[in-house]
Amino acid sequence: MVSPHAPFGVDPRTGYPYSDKSKIIAAVLQFAFGVFGAGRFYTGHTGLAIAQLCVVWFTCGMGALWPLIDGIMMLTGSVTDANGLPLRD
Repeated sequence: MVSPHAPFGVDPRTGYPYSDKSKIIAAVLQFAFGVFGAGRFYTGHTGLAIAQLCVVWFTCGMGALWPLIDGIMMLTGSVTDANGLPLRD
C-alpha cells in the first residue's frame, strides 16, 4: 500500500519514508563526477559537495579518495538526503 506521505515506501530499519532521491543514481554520480561533488549536490548536501570539490582540487587530485569512499557509502545506504531521509533503492 502506498501512503501519500511515503510514496516510495518506508525504511524498515528506521521507519522513515524513503527519499525521492535514488542511492544508485547518487552513487553513479559520485563515482563518475565525485571530484565535482556531483553525488552530494544530487542529495542536497551543498556544503559537503563544495568541500569535496575544494579538497580534491586544492590537493591536486590526492583528495579523490573522499568521493570514492562517499560513493561506496551511498551504495550501502549510509547516506541520507538533505532532509535526513534514507535514499531509496
